[in-house]
Amino acid sequence: MSISIKTPQEIEKMRVAGRLASEVLDYIEPFVRAGVTTNELDRLCHDYTVNVQGAIPAPLDYAPKGYNPYPKSICASVNHQVCHGVPGDRVLRNGDIVNLDVTPIKDGYHGDTSRMYLIGEPSIQARRLCEITFECLWLGISVVRPGGRIGDIGAIIQKHAEKNGYSVVREFCGHGIGARFHEDPQVTHYGKAGTGAVMEPGMIFTIEPMINAGKAGIREMADGWTIVTKDHSLSAQWEHTVLVTETGHEILTLSAGARPKPDRIAG
Repeated sequence: MSISIKTPQEIEKMRVAGRLASEVLDYIEPFVRAGVTTNELDRLCHDYTVNVQGAIPAPLDYAPKGYNPYPKSICASVNHQVCHGVPGDRVLRNGDIVNLDVTPIKDGYHGDTSRMYLIGEPSIQARRLCEITFECLWLGISVVRPGGRIGDIGAIIQKHAEKNGYSVVREFCGHGIGARFHEDPQVTHYGKAGTGAVMEPGMIFTIEPMINAGKAGIREMADGWTIVTKDHSLSAQWEHTVLVTETGHEILTLSAGARPKPDRIAG
Protein backbone atom coordinates (compact mmCIF):
# COMPACT_ATOMS: atom_id res chain seq x y z
CA MET A 1 0.00 0.00 0.00
CA SER A 2 1.46 3.37 -1.01
CA ILE A 3 1.28 6.44 1.18
CA SER A 4 -1.80 8.52 0.43
CA ILE A 5 -1.45 12.26 -0.13
CA LYS A 6 -4.75 13.80 0.86
CA THR A 7 -6.54 16.36 -1.32
CA PRO A 8 -7.72 19.68 0.17
CA GLN A 9 -11.25 18.26 0.27
CA GLU A 10 -10.08 15.15 2.13
CA ILE A 11 -8.04 17.24 4.56
CA GLU A 12 -11.10 19.29 5.43
CA LYS A 13 -13.08 16.11 6.16
CA MET A 14 -10.19 14.87 8.31
CA ARG A 15 -10.24 18.14 10.26
CA VAL A 16 -13.89 17.56 11.07
CA ALA A 17 -13.38 13.90 12.03
CA GLY A 18 -10.34 14.76 14.14
CA ARG A 19 -12.14 17.52 16.02
CA LEU A 20 -15.06 15.19 16.71
CA ALA A 21 -12.69 12.55 18.09
CA SER A 22 -11.20 15.04 20.51
CA GLU A 23 -14.65 16.28 21.50
CA VAL A 24 -15.68 12.73 22.47
CA LEU A 25 -12.83 12.76 24.98
CA ASP A 26 -13.85 16.23 26.19
CA TYR A 27 -17.36 14.91 26.75
CA ILE A 28 -16.36 11.77 28.64
CA GLU A 29 -13.84 13.40 31.00
CA PRO A 30 -16.30 14.26 33.82
CA PHE A 31 -17.46 10.63 33.89
CA VAL A 32 -13.97 9.10 34.22
CA ARG A 33 -14.03 8.77 37.99
CA ALA A 34 -13.64 6.12 40.67
CA GLY A 35 -16.67 3.82 40.73
CA VAL A 36 -17.48 3.86 37.03
CA THR A 37 -17.07 0.76 34.88
CA THR A 38 -15.24 0.83 31.57
CA ASN A 39 -18.46 -0.56 30.04
CA GLU A 40 -20.32 2.55 31.16
CA LEU A 41 -17.65 4.78 29.61
CA ASP A 42 -18.00 2.82 26.38
CA ARG A 43 -21.79 3.22 26.41
CA LEU A 44 -21.57 6.96 26.99
CA CYS A 45 -18.99 7.46 24.24
CA HIS A 46 -21.00 5.32 21.82
CA ASP A 47 -24.21 7.25 22.44
CA TYR A 48 -22.46 10.61 22.11
CA THR A 49 -20.69 9.61 18.90
CA VAL A 50 -23.81 8.23 17.26
CA ASN A 51 -26.61 10.40 18.60
CA VAL A 52 -24.92 13.78 19.11
CA GLN A 53 -22.16 13.77 16.50
CA GLY A 54 -23.94 11.70 13.86
CA ALA A 55 -20.79 9.66 13.46
CA ILE A 56 -19.85 5.96 13.52
CA PRO A 57 -17.48 4.45 16.12
CA ALA A 58 -14.83 2.77 13.97
CA PRO A 59 -13.65 0.22 16.58
CA LEU A 60 -17.08 -1.44 16.88
CA ASP A 61 -16.98 -4.71 14.90
CA TYR A 62 -13.56 -3.80 13.46
CA ALA A 63 -12.02 -7.11 12.36
CA PRO A 64 -8.59 -7.06 10.71
CA LYS A 65 -7.40 -10.37 9.29
CA GLY A 66 -6.85 -12.94 12.01
CA TYR A 67 -8.96 -11.14 14.62
CA ASN A 68 -12.49 -11.62 15.87
CA PRO A 69 -14.61 -8.44 15.54
CA TYR A 70 -13.83 -5.91 18.25
CA PRO A 71 -16.93 -5.85 20.48
CA LYS A 72 -16.96 -2.26 21.77
CA SER A 73 -16.92 1.34 20.51
CA ILE A 74 -13.82 2.54 22.38
CA CYS A 75 -10.65 1.05 23.82
CA ALA A 76 -10.15 1.45 27.57
CA SER A 77 -6.72 0.35 28.80
CA VAL A 78 -6.18 0.43 32.58
CA ASN A 79 -2.86 0.42 34.47
CA HIS A 80 -0.71 -2.38 32.97
CA GLN A 81 -2.94 -2.69 29.90
CA VAL A 82 -0.95 -1.23 27.01
CA CYS A 83 -3.63 -0.82 24.34
CA HIS A 84 -6.86 -2.25 22.90
CA GLY A 85 -8.35 -2.83 26.33
CA VAL A 86 -11.90 -4.15 25.86
CA PRO A 87 -14.41 -2.33 28.10
CA GLY A 88 -16.20 -4.55 30.57
CA ASP A 89 -17.32 -4.79 34.18
CA ARG A 90 -14.04 -3.51 35.60
CA VAL A 91 -14.64 -0.68 38.07
CA LEU A 92 -12.13 2.18 38.04
CA ARG A 93 -10.57 2.77 41.45
CA ASN A 94 -8.64 5.55 43.13
CA GLY A 95 -5.04 5.46 41.90
CA ASP A 96 -5.79 3.89 38.52
CA ILE A 97 -4.59 5.35 35.24
CA VAL A 98 -6.62 4.69 32.10
CA ASN A 99 -6.20 5.39 28.40
CA LEU A 100 -9.36 6.01 26.37
CA ASP A 101 -8.91 5.66 22.60
CA VAL A 102 -11.68 6.80 20.24
CA THR A 103 -12.08 6.84 16.45
CA PRO A 104 -15.30 8.30 15.04
CA ILE A 105 -16.00 8.08 11.32
CA LYS A 106 -17.68 11.17 9.87
CA ASP A 107 -18.60 11.42 6.17
CA GLY A 108 -16.36 8.42 5.49
CA TYR A 109 -13.21 9.75 7.21
CA HIS A 110 -11.60 8.71 10.50
CA GLY A 111 -10.50 10.85 13.43
CA ASP A 112 -8.24 9.01 15.90
CA THR A 113 -7.01 10.19 19.30
CA SER A 114 -6.44 8.99 22.85
CA ARG A 115 -5.75 10.49 26.27
CA MET A 116 -4.66 9.34 29.70
CA TYR A 117 -6.98 9.92 32.65
CA LEU A 118 -5.82 9.80 36.26
CA ILE A 119 -8.32 8.46 38.78
CA GLY A 120 -8.22 10.16 42.16
CA GLU A 121 -4.64 10.27 43.44
CA PRO A 122 -2.35 7.97 41.46
CA SER A 123 1.19 7.38 42.68
CA ILE A 124 3.99 9.80 41.85
CA GLN A 125 5.44 7.08 39.63
CA ALA A 126 2.18 6.71 37.68
CA ARG A 127 1.85 10.47 37.24
CA ARG A 128 5.44 10.72 36.02
CA LEU A 129 4.92 7.94 33.47
CA CYS A 130 1.84 9.69 32.06
CA GLU A 131 3.70 13.01 31.91
CA ILE A 132 6.80 11.64 30.17
CA THR A 133 4.59 9.80 27.68
CA PHE A 134 2.75 13.05 26.94
CA GLU A 135 6.10 14.73 26.33
CA CYS A 136 7.08 11.84 24.03
CA LEU A 137 3.94 12.46 21.95
CA TRP A 138 4.70 16.16 21.57
CA LEU A 139 8.38 15.61 20.84
CA GLY A 140 7.32 13.26 18.04
CA ILE A 141 4.94 15.89 16.68
CA SER A 142 7.64 18.57 16.89
CA VAL A 143 9.75 16.92 14.16
CA VAL A 144 6.88 16.53 11.66
CA ARG A 145 7.69 18.70 8.67
CA PRO A 146 8.01 18.34 4.88
CA GLY A 147 11.34 16.81 3.96
CA GLY A 148 11.73 15.13 7.34
CA ARG A 149 11.79 11.37 7.69
CA ILE A 150 9.31 9.15 9.48
CA GLY A 151 12.22 7.70 11.47
CA ASP A 152 12.82 11.13 13.02
CA ILE A 153 9.60 10.68 15.01
CA GLY A 154 10.52 7.37 16.58
CA ALA A 155 14.08 8.41 17.27
CA ILE A 156 13.16 11.45 19.37
CA ILE A 157 10.43 9.53 21.23
CA GLN A 158 12.73 6.61 22.05
CA LYS A 159 15.50 8.91 23.26
CA HIS A 160 13.21 10.78 25.66
CA ALA A 161 11.53 7.63 27.01
CA GLU A 162 14.76 5.74 27.62
CA LYS A 163 16.52 8.80 29.08
CA ASN A 164 13.81 8.80 31.73
CA GLY A 165 14.15 5.09 32.49
CA TYR A 166 11.19 3.84 30.47
CA SER A 167 10.80 1.46 27.52
CA VAL A 168 8.97 1.78 24.20
CA VAL A 169 6.50 -0.85 22.99
CA ARG A 170 7.64 -1.97 19.54
CA GLU A 171 4.84 -4.24 18.34
CA PHE A 172 2.33 -1.40 17.84
CA CYS A 173 2.84 1.90 16.06
CA GLY A 174 1.20 4.97 14.60
CA HIS A 175 -0.27 4.75 11.13
CA GLY A 176 -1.58 6.60 8.15
CA ILE A 177 -5.29 7.32 8.35
CA GLY A 178 -8.05 8.73 6.17
CA ALA A 179 -10.94 6.94 4.49
CA ARG A 180 -9.31 3.79 5.87
CA PHE A 181 -8.68 3.26 9.58
CA HIS A 182 -5.11 2.05 9.03
CA GLU A 183 -2.97 3.08 6.05
CA ASP A 184 0.71 3.52 5.28
CA PRO A 185 3.04 4.78 6.59
CA GLN A 186 3.71 2.86 9.76
CA VAL A 187 5.03 5.30 12.36
CA THR A 188 7.17 3.44 14.87
CA HIS A 189 7.94 5.06 18.21
CA TYR A 190 11.57 3.96 18.17
CA GLY A 191 14.27 3.95 15.52
CA LYS A 192 16.90 6.02 13.82
CA ALA A 193 16.62 9.63 12.64
CA GLY A 194 17.04 10.18 8.92
CA THR A 195 15.46 6.84 7.97
CA GLY A 196 12.05 5.87 6.66
CA ALA A 197 9.69 7.55 4.23
CA VAL A 198 10.08 11.25 3.46
CA MET A 199 7.27 13.35 4.90
CA GLU A 200 5.32 15.27 2.27
CA PRO A 201 2.53 17.86 2.53
CA GLY A 202 -0.83 16.12 2.55
CA MET A 203 0.29 13.07 4.52
CA ILE A 204 -1.87 12.33 7.56
CA PHE A 205 -0.86 9.85 10.25
CA THR A 206 -1.20 9.15 13.95
CA ILE A 207 1.54 9.40 16.55
CA GLU A 208 0.62 7.28 19.58
CA PRO A 209 3.58 6.23 21.75
CA MET A 210 3.01 3.38 24.19
CA ILE A 211 5.55 3.73 27.00
CA ASN A 212 6.10 1.14 29.75
CA ALA A 213 7.41 1.84 33.25
CA GLY A 214 9.19 -1.52 33.17
CA LYS A 215 10.41 -3.64 30.29
CA ALA A 216 9.06 -3.38 26.76
CA GLY A 217 7.71 -6.94 26.59
CA ILE A 218 3.97 -7.39 26.05
CA ARG A 219 1.45 -10.21 25.73
CA GLU A 220 -2.09 -10.63 24.47
CA MET A 221 -4.94 -11.51 26.82
CA ALA A 222 -7.42 -14.33 26.20
CA ASP A 223 -9.99 -11.93 24.73
CA GLY A 224 -7.78 -11.70 21.65
CA TRP A 225 -7.51 -7.89 21.85
CA THR A 226 -6.28 -6.53 25.18
CA ILE A 227 -2.49 -6.09 25.29
CA VAL A 228 -0.71 -6.00 28.68
CA THR A 229 2.88 -5.62 29.87
CA LYS A 230 4.59 -8.94 30.49
CA ASP A 231 6.11 -7.73 33.75
CA HIS A 232 2.82 -6.19 34.95
CA SER A 233 4.40 -2.71 34.99
CA LEU A 234 2.29 0.36 34.24
CA SER A 235 1.89 1.55 30.66
CA ALA A 236 0.72 4.89 29.24
CA GLN A 237 -0.26 6.19 25.81
CA TRP A 238 -1.30 9.48 24.22
CA GLU A 239 -2.33 9.92 20.59
CA HIS A 240 -2.92 12.67 18.06
CA THR A 241 -3.62 12.64 14.32
CA VAL A 242 -1.21 14.93 12.46
CA LEU A 243 -1.19 16.51 8.99
CA VAL A 244 2.06 17.38 7.24
CA THR A 245 1.66 20.91 5.86
CA GLU A 246 3.75 23.00 3.45
CA THR A 247 5.49 24.68 6.39
CA GLY A 248 5.37 22.10 9.18
CA HIS A 249 2.40 20.31 10.68
CA GLU A 250 -1.18 20.68 11.87
CA ILE A 251 -2.69 18.63 14.68
CA LEU A 252 -6.16 17.54 13.58
CA THR A 253 -7.35 16.10 16.90
CA LEU A 254 -7.59 19.27 18.96
CA SER A 255 -10.67 20.66 20.71
CA ALA A 256 -11.55 23.04 23.52
CA GLY A 257 -10.74 20.47 26.19
CA ALA A 258 -7.57 19.03 24.67
CA ARG A 259 -4.49 19.41 26.83
CA PRO A 260 -2.06 21.92 25.25
CA LYS A 261 1.53 21.26 24.30
CA PRO A 262 3.94 21.31 27.26
CA ASP A 263 5.79 24.61 27.56
CA ARG A 264 9.16 22.85 27.50
CA ILE A 265 8.55 21.30 24.04
CA ALA A 266 9.69 23.45 21.09
CA GLY A 267 8.39 23.16 17.53
